[in-house]
Amino acid sequence: MPENPAPATGFARDYAEVSDIRALQPERIAERSRARRRREQLLPADGRLMIIAADHPARGANGVGARPMAMASRTELLDRLRVALADPGVDGLLGSADIIEDLTLMGALEGKVVLGSMNRGGLQGASFELDDRFTGYDAQAIADANLDGGKFLTRIALDDPGTLPTLTASADAISELAARRLIAMIEPFWSRREGGKVVHDLTADGVIKSVNVAQALGRTTAYTWLKVPVVDDMERVVEATTLPTVLLGGDPTTSPEETFATWRKALALPSVRGLTVGRTLLYPPDDDVAGAVRTAASLVH
Repeated sequence: MPENPAPATGFARDYAEVSDIRALQPERIAERSRARRRREQLLPADGRLMIIAADHPARGANGVGARPMAMASRTELLDRLRVALADPGVDGLLGSADIIEDLTLMGALEGKVVLGSMNRGGLQGASFELDDRFTGYDAQAIADANLDGGKFLTRIALDDPGTLPTLTASADAISELAARRLIAMIEPFWSRREGGKVVHDLTADGVIKSVNVAQALGRTTAYTWLKVPVVDDMERVVEATTLPTVLLGGDPTTSPEETFATWRKALALPSVRGLTVGRTLLYPPDDDVAGAVRTAASLVH
C-alpha cells in the first residue's frame, strides 16, 4: 500500500496521540466532531456518492474472502481507510462510532459525508443475529456528532421472531432521523436460516421484497435512502423504488475485474446514486488500496 497522507495541522499526528486523547482528554472527541467541516451539499455536482464502508468489525464480521481475521488490526484498518479517504473521488465514510472518532481526531473526515452505523447487535453467527438491536448511534447522537445521517441493517426473516423488533427499531430510526433532516440509509435483506446460518435471498425477487418492506417504514420517507446488493436482473430491482439507492459491495467473491464490470452496469441504471463499498476496496487481492479505490471512484463519478 502507498504511504498514508500527512495529517492536517491541529489533528492527532499518529495513533499514539489518538490513544492519549482518549485516555487523558476524551472531551476533545466531541469538540473535534462539532468542529468538523461538513459539505454544504450532500451530493456533488454529478449527483452521485462514493462512500467507503467500515462498520463490519462491530458486528464481529472481520473476514474478507478466505481471510477470516483480515480486519482484526485496527491500526491497519485505519491506515487503509485514510488512504481511501484521501482519494478526491471518495465522498465519505460509513462507520461505527469508534472508527469515525479515530478518523475525526486525525482529520481524515474533513469535508466528507459521514454516516453513523446504528444497529450492530446482530452479531455474525449468533443465535440472536436477526434480532438486530440498535447498539451504536441513535438519531440524537448522530446530530450531536455533526454527522450527515445514519445507516442500519434490516434483515427480514419470516421464520425468526427477531425480525419484528428489528423492523420496529428501523421504523423509529427513520422517523427520528427525518425529524432532524438527516439521511436514513437502510440496508434491507430478505433472509432465512439454513442449518443455523443466516443467508440472504439474492434473487431479484428477494431483493425487491426486501425493498418493498423497507421503503414503507417510518412516519415519512423524505430522508430515506436504500443500500442494496447488486444482483442479476438489477433493472427490476431499481424499478421497485423511487428512493435514492446506493449499491453495496459486500464480501468479494469474484475477481476485481468482474466486480468492477458488474458495478459499472448497475451504476448506469436510473435512481442509482453511487456505491457504498468496504472490504472489496480496503482489502483487494493485490493490497493496492489506492488503485482499487481510484477505479471504483471513476465508475461512480
